[in-house]
Amino acid sequence: MTFEKPNDDVRLVQGLGLPQAIALNIANMVGIGPFITIPGFIAAMHGPQALIAWVIAAVLVICDGLVWSELGAALPGSGGTYHFLREIFGKRSTGWGRLLPFLFVWQFLVSGTMEIASGYIGAVPYVDYVVSYWLGEPNAAAGQRHVWFFRGEERVAAASAALLVTLLLSRRIQVIGWLSLALCAGTVITVLTVIVAGLTHFDASLLTFPKDAFEITPAWVNGLGAAMLIAIYDYLGYYNICHLGEEVRDPGRTIPRAVITSVIVVAAVYLTMNLSIIAVVPWEQAMKSDQIAALFMETLFGRPVAAAFTVLILWTVLACMFAITLGYSRIPYAAALNGDFFPAFARVHPTQKYPAVSLWTLGGLTAVFCFLPLQMVIEAAVTVRILVQFVAQIIGLHVLRKTRPDVVLPFRMWLYPLPSLLALGGWLFVLGTRVDLLWMVLGVIASGVVVFYFFLWRPTS
Repeated sequence: MTFEKPNDDVRLVQGLGLPQAIALNIANMVGIGPFITIPGFIAAMHGPQALIAWVIAAVLVICDGLVWSELGAALPGSGGTYHFLREIFGKRSTGWGRLLPFLFVWQFLVSGTMEIASGYIGAVPYVDYVVSYWLGEPNAAAGQRHVWFFRGEERVAAASAALLVTLLLSRRIQVIGWLSLALCAGTVITVLTVIVAGLTHFDASLLTFPKDAFEITPAWVNGLGAAMLIAIYDYLGYYNICHLGEEVRDPGRTIPRAVITSVIVVAAVYLTMNLSIIAVVPWEQAMKSDQIAALFMETLFGRPVAAAFTVLILWTVLACMFAITLGYSRIPYAAALNGDFFPAFARVHPTQKYPAVSLWTLGGLTAVFCFLPLQMVIEAAVTVRILVQFVAQIIGLHVLRKTRPDVVLPFRMWLYPLPSLLALGGWLFVLGTRVDLLWMVLGVIASGVVVFYFFLWRPTS
């Protein structure tokens, strides 16, 4: 059994310029991540020395961003990594050359939707904080949880929100592009509020380190890897515009500028924001809160201000989920359009011109994963994709340069090949420090090989 390329002339529209591209990336990157991961991030190394992981992860992301920039400019199209891998390794329509692109899409149905689900799951404690305040219930920021009308079923709200965002995305890309600017504006306001509040109340005496904070041991190295995994999770999205390459105007210039700008801006913002928070809330206390941003604002200005600010955090969540779901919905669509995935995923809405089946499938899977533990979905979102996405496309970039002189490179990585090698080493380090998760990585890849063999593979004649 094989899938044929759909005979569908309906195509996506090039409606995204540089402002929209940067906005979509930043909205994706600066989401709920830092507001839900700071406790686990600090706990990974048991102290503020975990900020080292933020810096190292930022270097890794910048280096990897240059890989995305070069590939995105040279091979613009829907699907991001899938499109790159197919153009480099799977140009033949038959045989095992299509395996790697297929495996990326297959693992993405797990890693991508779990990444999206983590945002909705992490937002639940902040919704709880706001509603608890409105209902006049006791303080929840210090670690107490009040499950008002959900009665233990708060994940239902997370899943419902996933479906609501999917519904909002079911419209033309031009409308989505301008809506992304409005959502990104709310995100910028939220982050700047935290930074300004933190820097104006900065208490350096709270930045105390444990005695063994910088004693390099196997446990310290493993802690660094775990902290880097969390930091990378928070940075994810710097490549979002590459998934929308078919809908970008002048992609050879727009994509590299959007990727590099968003990485530099968000790396600086994240480091400043995290430093600001733990210079107000003692790190020993921050480790125990699942509403760290609310606790931060409550410590400075009291609970009413914190409740109002939490509404801005939820706006940021909406912006992030909006951007990431939009970009990710183009991946199965692109694969199906090329005959590498189930043909139904190539269907485009006849009037609104969005990939309807792909978008709603991702929305549905995200809703399902909203019922899993937060830590599980965060770890899966990063580790499952390392080999088939990040490592594979770094190798693909080198193959492209050496074997495809026909491909024009509008943007070339600075100091090539050093950034790509640093990125490769960083990804393998993170994976190597989480050997306990290899079963998940190998399980997804093995199941993908089986599905590919029975549904897509056919020998070359």
